[in-house]
Amino acid sequence: MLLERGIPYSYLFDSIRKDIVKVVILSLFLLVLQFFFESHLPKIELGLVASLGTAISLLLAFKLSQSYDRWWEARKVWGAIVNDSRSLAMELQCFLNSEHHEVIRRMAYRQIAWCYSLGNSLRKNSNVFTYTDGLLTSEDLDFLKEHQNKPLGLLQKQYQDLKFLTDQQHLSHFQQVQIDNNLVRLCDSMGKCERINNTVFPTTYSHLVTFFIYLFLVLLSFALIEIDDVYEAPILLVISTAFFLIQKTATLMQDPFRNLPTDTSVTTIARGIDINIRQLLGEKQLPQPIKPESFYIM
Repeated sequence: MLLERGIPYSYLFDSIRKDIVKVVILSLFLLVLQFFFESHLPKIELGLVASLGTAISLLLAFKLSQSYDRWWEARKVWGAIVNDSRSLAMELQCFLNSEHHEVIRRMAYRQIAWCYSLGNSLRKNSNVFTYTDGLLTSEDLDFLKEHQNKPLGLLQKQYQDLKFLTDQQHLSHFQQVQIDNNLVRLCDSMGKCERINNTVFPTTYSHLVTFFIYLFLVLLSFALIEIDDVYEAPILLVISTAFFLIQKTATLMQDPFRNLPTDTSVTTIARGIDINIRQLLGEKQLPQPIKPESFYIM
């Protein structure tokens, strides 16, 4: 997730560097075309070009709005995961006696591991168990070898422990339902994240917007044919830079789990859950919060 300040200009403009080069080449080509064939080129009203520019602005605004909705939905889902993870740990402590300390600790640690593994899985990291050292038992790790979806396997282990506690009558029916509802919400949050991650934003939309931007630049060049050639290329460059920056921003935000600076900060959120649950368990040795990497935090 990008931080409020300190974003370098290089990060902003490197993402559209290829488009800027294309615009420069296009501008030079249009200048050469006008120099040799000015009398044969069409005269286009500036108002017509302005209408196309307005349409492009609306298309970009729509894409940016939809991309932000996806990003914000991902952030809200992870906010719910924070709440449900804390609630699960407190419910286990409240419903079970002190003699079940090991069960409470095992399920609480497993929940921490679930948060880390879900974030790593969404980002398609090769090792979904990054940051989970010491959180899972050897039995859990052996069980997960058969699972392609590791976070789902961890939830299954939570349900197995819940069933054991219920069968042994360590939990009342009401308490079992409360914990079950919590686990259902966690599974629901996982499904929402997977839906966002696996639903591709229509690529044809981006291609069409890019085509219209270049068409706009060509038409604008013809509309500005009477102004000094020294000013034409900079005008095209400034306008196209604004369009491409907005388009690139929307493209990056539409995929909040791609291991990029614009990601939802799932690792940082999982570390916060880790610290909170360990404190609820009364532990003194706590992991350090994730530190920002210059202008963003993961």
